[in-house]
Amino acid sequence: MRDWEKQIPESEARFYKKAGFMGAMAPGRRAALLVVDATLGFCGDPGLTLDEAIAQFPTACGPASWIAMPRIARLISLFRAQNLPIVYSLADLPAAGWAGNATKSGAVSRNRGFNDFPGVISPRAQDWVLAKSKASAFFQTPLPSYLTKEAVDTLVFCGVSTSGCVRASVVDGFSHGYKTFVVDECCFDRSQYAHAANLFDMQAKYAAVISLDECAPMFAGARMAAAE
Repeated sequence: MRDWEKQIPESEARFYKKAGFMGAMAPGRRAALLVVDATLGFCGDPGLTLDEAIAQFPTACGPASWIAMPRIARLISLFRAQNLPIVYSLADLPAAGWAGNATKSGAVSRNRGFNDFPGVISPRAQDWVLAKSKASAFFQTPLPSYLTKEAVDTLVFCGVSTSGCVRASVVDGFSHGYKTFVVDECCFDRSQYAHAANLFDMQAKYAAVISLDECAPMFAGARMAAAE
């Protein structure tokens, strides 16, 4: 049993399974990786407590970010090795002044470095860095056009926060007809309760929640034909 599953009441998990939720999902012909908002503004500097990270950036998740970071780097390397598309999302800070915030909480911090990616997961020239003004990477962005151009039918999600922008993007991805996968150890949140509850709910309804170890055999052969 995975750590997040231990936080779900056994009686509730049993009823979900009995009702036909929690089913598996098979990948399609070509996968893309979405690295959701894993910038310093949602992490804070390494080595900080959660209190200290929030003092730096109110949206930061602190230590959970840096536990997940080497795992995210490993997942990115897997997709790079297969020459599969990788999309990084980040906050569209200028748009927030016009479109409003992504959540009902206060505006994202404009402190220096908010939208910087940690070096270990830095985008490369072939990766697309997508600015978004709301929680979902799909909301009023050209992401669907890009995925169509790249002949993608399967999306793999990692990043932050599990209960916020990851979940919103997963639900929209599923609603757009993509096969959706969430890598549990490669997502993080400032609340472990919210992290576990949202992985449980996504597994039940919108995605297959898988481990990092399951990704290699599942997507190493998922390169399929390159987009023409």
